[in-house]
Amino acid sequence: MNMTLTPDQEKVVQDLLATGRFSNISEVIQAALHLLQEDNCAYQVWIDETRTKIDEGIASLERGEKIDGETFVNQLLADLQQIEES
Repeated sequence: MNMTLTPDQEKVVQDLLATGRFSNISEVIQAALHLLQEDNCAYQVWIDETRTKIDEGIASLERGEKIDGETFVNQLLADLQQIEES
């Protein structure tokens, strides 16, 4: 497979090689692909978890379990404030 890198991409590769962490371009590309694969897996987990939460929310609404928007926003703000304080 042949690849053409932009000048910016070439600079990134050269900078990484200059660190001494990588011996050649293949190692740089392998590391990049590994990170991309990990990111893709994490994204898929997030998608699956989000779909599950949406399904749970819909089921909750269908059971008549709901809160008004103001209560929801207040709970969300309280949660965010608690996260900021920790």
